[in-house]
Amino acid sequence: MEREATAPLRAAPHATPAERAALGRAARRDAPRSSHAEFAPSPRRPDPPAVLEAQSADRVPELVPIRYARMTESPFRFYRGAAALMAADLAGTPVSGIRAQLCGDAHLLNFRLLASPERNLLFDINDFDETLPGPWEWDVKRLAASLVIAGRANSFTDRERAGIVRAAVRSYREAMARFAGMRNLEVWYARTDAERLRTVAAEQLGGRGRRNVDRALGKARSRDSRQAVGKLAEVVDGRLRIVADPPVVVPLTDLMPGVERETLHRDFRAMVAGYARSLASDRRSLLEDFALVDVARKVVGVGSVGTRCWIILLLGRDGGDPLLLQAKEAGPSVLAEHTGAGRGGNQGERVVTGQRLMQASSDIFLGWERADGVDGRRRDFYVRQLRDWKGIAEPESMVPKGMRAFGEVCGATLARAHARSGDRIAIAGYLGRGDVFDRAIAAFAESYADRNELDHRALVEAVASGRLPAGVPGDGANGSPGPGG
Repeated sequence: MEREATAPLRAAPHATPAERAALGRAARRDAPRSSHAEFAPSPRRPDPPAVLEAQSADRVPELVPIRYARMTESPFRFYRGAAALMAADLAGTPVSGIRAQLCGDAHLLNFRLLASPERNLLFDINDFDETLPGPWEWDVKRLAASLVIAGRANSFTDRERAGIVRAAVRSYREAMARFAGMRNLEVWYARTDAERLRTVAAEQLGGRGRRNVDRALGKARSRDSRQAVGKLAEVVDGRLRIVADPPVVVPLTDLMPGVERETLHRDFRAMVAGYARSLASDRRSLLEDFALVDVARKVVGVGSVGTRCWIILLLGRDGGDPLLLQAKEAGPSVLAEHTGAGRGGNQGERVVTGQRLMQASSDIFLGWERADGVDGRRRDFYVRQLRDWKGIAEPESMVPKGMRAFGEVCGATLARAHARSGDRIAIAGYLGRGDVFDRAIAAFAESYADRNELDHRALVEAVASGRLPAGVPGDGANGSPGPGG
C-alpha cells in the first residue's frame, strides 16, 4: 500500500548514514520504485475548468481572461498554469514517505540562469510560489512531465522523449548519490555555475552547444534593472516614469485617475519600509538609499496572471541608478491541501523561506510583507528584483540532444535543492543504483502528458462555449491604490 503524503518517514535523531540509507531502502516495500509508473486519475477528479475558476475567484477580474487565453495557446502553456490540477493528481500517487522542501512547480521553464550576490551567473530554480515541504517525488514528476509535453510540441519521437526523461531522472538520482556522500556544508555550498553549463554543452553538443551557452550567458548578464528601465520607463516632464502598456503594464496613476500621485505612492512607501524589515541589516541599509518614484501593476507568467503583482521603480544616487522591485501576491500553495499548510501564517514568508532553502544563492532584495488594501483586505507579498541577470530556456528551439542535456542539468539542480532540506542519504538509498525509478518516471510522464492534453482540450472547449472568458480585456480601472488592491 502506498504511503500517505501526510505521514512523513523520518530517521531517528542523529541516525548514522548507514541507518538513514537503510530507511530509504526499506521505503521500497511500501512504495516500490516501479510503482511510480502508475497514473490513474481519481474517479472524483474535479472538472479542470472548475479548478481554474475557483482559483480565479480572488484574482483581479479584468486580468483573468488573459490567464485563460494564455493557457489555451498550447498544452505546454496550459501545463504551466495548471499546478493545482497536478498537485491534486500527485496526491493519489505512491510516495516513499521521505520529504523535502518542494518547489511545487518544477517545470523546465522554472530552471534558469540567475545572478548570485557576488555577481556570478548560476543555474537554479527560479519560481517558488507553491513551495512547501512534501514528497520529493512530486517535483521530479512535475519536471519529467514538462519535458515530455515540451518534447511533443517539438514533434520528438516516443523514444527521444523517453530518453530525455530517463536522462534527467538518472541525473537526479546520481546527483543525489553524490550529495549523500558529502558533508553537510559541502552540500550547502554546492552550485551549478556558468562554467559547468559550458562544460555540459561542450561534452554533449560540441562547439556549437558551447557557443549557444555563451550567447545565453551574455544575454542574461544584460538583463538587469537598467535594461528593464530602458524598456519599461521613460522621462516625462524631467522625471522617470513607467510607461503604460495596458493591460500588461498599467501605472498606478492610470488605475486610479484623479487621485494625487503622492497619495497613491504613500501606501507603497509604507510597504517598502515594512518589507525592508525582512531583509538582513546590510541589505536594508542599501535599500534605504533608494527613493520610490513610480509604481505599476504588471501581468506576469501564466499561472500567476490575475494575482496582484506590482513593479516598483526606485532611484539611487541619480536617474542613472535605478532599482526595479517586483512585489508579487502570495496566496496559499496549491500543495497545502495535500501536504499541510506548513509553519507560519504569512504566505510571502513561506515563499521566501522555501526559496532560501532550495536556491544555492538568493536575490539580495528577497523579502516579504503583509499589506492592507483600501478594500479592507490584508494580502501577503514577496518582493525581489524584477530582473537580475536572468536567462530563460527556449524549449521550442531545442533539438532532442539539447533538451536531453538541459534536462540533465535540471535533474542535478533539483537534487541539490532537495538535498539541502530533505534526508539526502535516505532518498539516495531509496533510489539505488539501477534505473528502475528512471524508467518508471518516464512512463508516468507520458501518461500525465496524455492527461494534460485532455485537460487543455477541456479548457479550450470551455472558452469556445463561452463558459470562461479569454482574451485581452479593455483598459479598465478595476484596481485599488493600496498594495493590497
